[in-house]
Amino acid sequence: MNQFICYPKCTTCKKAQKWLDDNGIEYKIRDIKEKNPTEKELRKWQKKSGLPLKKFFNTSGLQYKALNLKDKLQTMSDDEQFALLATDGMLVKRPILITGDKVLVGFKEADYDSAVK
Repeated sequence: MNQFICYPKCTTCKKAQKWLDDNGIEYKIRDIKEKNPTEKELRKWQKKSGLPLKKFFNTSGLQYKALNLKDKLQTMSDDEQFALLATDGMLVKRPILITGDKVLVGFKEADYDSAVK
């Protein structure tokens, strides 16, 4: 079963969820704010996604800006970044779609299309 990790009030998450529904894709939903990803999950997803770790940060989020992470991330180790992401789901870019063999971060229709069809 696909796992869809999102924040229900996020417009990008709503678009992605509508796309999944419109295309008849089954998924289990998880609210990233209520059940933030663990460090272990984030490490697994990042590896499976093939994306650089910085792509997992919600750079437009209030927390990201409040913590001044734009400047701090450059000097933080990967371990420190994973630990920080695991403290607050709102720091994590969303939505995250986990399929059998892929992890997609953010929503691009073409990526979703190739991952689940």
